[in-house]
Amino acid sequence: MMAGFAALQTVMTLRRVVLTLAALGCVPLTALAQAFPSKPITFVVPFTAGSATDQLARALAQAITQDGKATVVVDNKPGANAFIGAQQVARAKPDGYTVLIATNTTHAANEHLFKKLPYDPVKDFEPISALGRGGQIMVVNPTKLPVNNVMDFVKLAKANPGKYSFGSGSSSSRIAGEMFKQLTGTYIVSIPYRSNPPAVTDLIGGQIDVMFTDMPTGLPQVKAGKLKALGVTPRQRSPLAPELPTLEQAGVKGYEMTYWFAAYAPAGTPAAEVAKLNELLHKAARGSATATFFQPTGTEVFLNTPDEQRRFQQAESQKWGRIIKSAGIEPE
Repeated sequence: MMAGFAALQTVMTLRRVVLTLAALGCVPLTALAQAFPSKPITFVVPFTAGSATDQLARALAQAITQDGKATVVVDNKPGANAFIGAQQVARAKPDGYTVLIATNTTHAANEHLFKKLPYDPVKDFEPISALGRGGQIMVVNPTKLPVNNVMDFVKLAKANPGKYSFGSGSSSSRIAGEMFKQLTGTYIVSIPYRSNPPAVTDLIGGQIDVMFTDMPTGLPQVKAGKLKALGVTPRQRSPLAPELPTLEQAGVKGYEMTYWFAAYAPAGTPAAEVAKLNELLHKAARGSATATFFQPTGTEVFLNTPDEQRRFQQAESQKWGRIIKSAGIEPE
């Protein structure tokens, strides 16, 4: 009995010593808690499985998990122009264990495309880091539309206003199509999708006629012979398909469109957790495991600090606002 009491006194004394040292700054109080991360982290993807964002999220999750620093799971929450996934993270507990793998759709374009969002892209999130950026590819169904180049398609569309349609499963894809219509003076019907992969499936099946989709989603179908590529949307040609002209080179003067990926935590997530997530993501993005996504898709590794991402997002929001306004798109 006395031995047990003495042991209890020893534990209490040691605890008082640690707390005293912590108060004096000799031992951080965080040392008394479990180090972050101490449980699985969830990457929420607001697009379907197989989308470019999903492919990137899974590559990063695998790299972090294999490194042994944390376990990461991917949760796809597509639909409603990425509202569902973004809103879920905005409402999640701000403890660092829920991360939105976002794009310019969720954090730069949507606020200009819709009069009301179920989330605030600035106030509801803590930026963690940019992750990557890339370009899109213009593709058609070669059986349905036997055109050889961009201007062939433009002539066909001008001769048949409203006959042809383009699918889009993201704001980037939609705005790419709307900008094309504006700069070429064509009228092509816009068909919205929950994400780009289902739209590509319908394009292959002949339900729609053309798409401006991300390279990771569209290029494999081109290489498989199921779709025909007419051009790429950035200002420079893609090293993955150097034979393809940019849309500007193909005759659409002034055309340029790119997209980006980034990671965000819920607003209020402690700075220490944000910094750790930034560290984990940067190491993963630079590692050999994620090269299986970046290299084959032509996506550029693009990393920054939380503050740099906050400023980048602000500038991108202004840019996308100008693009959307110049394309004549009215907020829904």
